[in-house]
Amino acid sequence: MSTVKGVRFDGVDALLADARSRLRRIAPREAYEEIVSWGAVLVDIRPAAQRAEEGAVHPSLPVLVVERNVLEWRFDPRSDARIPGASFDRRVIVLCQEGYTSSLAADALQSIGIHRATDVIGGFAAWRSAGLPVTGVEA
Repeated sequence: MSTVKGVRFDGVDALLADARSRLRRIAPREAYEEIVSWGAVLVDIRPAAQRAEEGAVHPSLPVLVVERNVLEWRFDPRSDARIPGASFDRRVIVLCQEGYTSSLAADALQSIGIHRATDVIGGFAAWRSAGLPVTGVEA
């Protein structure tokens, strides 16, 4: 831990643990079920280059690609840059490559009032390993 002008910095592991303490993270199969059965929105926040290299959730599923740098603006119902259907009550499931950045992103969504936001444990890598629909890579 370090301190600068009275502000405490515990490091990225503490930041991640703090974010996850507010989430009920879900496994890839649970995310899939919520998407197809309950209308949850799956949001892939990975950069285009990473999606091209690693693959993507199959486009037959209702997945939104919203890169991390604009996520809060797209889902905040108060934002002029919001997506259609942005709502404080919307179930938003965030997906990154391995489930680290998505935890921080889901926590950020919760902090602006999207109280049902969460993320996928293990990210896209776990989604693919679970045999869920993907494109662009050998499954």
